[in-house]
Amino acid sequence: MLIGLVGCGGFGREIMPLFKDFILSMGANVTPVFVDDNISTGFVNGYRVVSEEEFASHEDGDKRFNVAIGDSRSRQKVAERMIEIGAVPLHIRSNMSAVYDLNLIGDGSIICAGSVITSNATIGRFFHSNLHSYVAHDCVIGDFVTFAPRVSCNGNVIIEDHAYIGTGAILKQGTPSKPLRIGKGAIIGMGAVVTKDVPAGETWIGNPARPMVKA
Repeated sequence: MLIGLVGCGGFGREIMPLFKDFILSMGANVTPVFVDDNISTGFVNGYRVVSEEEFASHEDGDKRFNVAIGDSRSRQKVAERMIEIGAVPLHIRSNMSAVYDLNLIGDGSIICAGSVITSNATIGRFFHSNLHSYVAHDCVIGDFVTFAPRVSCNGNVIIEDHAYIGTGAILKQGTPSKPLRIGKGAIIGMGAVVTKDVPAGETWIGNPARPMVKA
């Protein structure tokens, strides 16, 4: 088996020890590698770095992977390439996180220390939940969504694909009949307090959050 973490930038280096511990907790005595075409050195933080081509050409057993790339569009492209070569997505979940009852979480999630997913949430593929973020009850989160550290996503919130929620942002709780909605590709700035629906592709900042005005 070959297990790779794609991307050895800042987030990748933060996640790799967690990835290794999670693999060991599964009973797999395998040391993961970084997969990165932009690194010329053979090792980063003591872990071997291989190219995508080298990872793809590995034939001894199966291949598993996750993607530690912050940009969601790049994350999607890499994930699709990996799946095309027959690699299987792995979750990464800290043993200092908590996932409670009746949640549905798609392939390739990264759940960092202090993160909590309470109950009856539906979360798409390759979700990143950074340190001390939470998803409360009855939320629906799309594919390739990113939570920076300390995001507070209260109940009955819908977040569409490729949205980015910045550090310390707070999303007001919706209701079953009127959930709060964050549109596809929207960006919520750090520390924002979102009390209204955010249209697709817009950047909102401040408290209460409002559209960012370009200079």
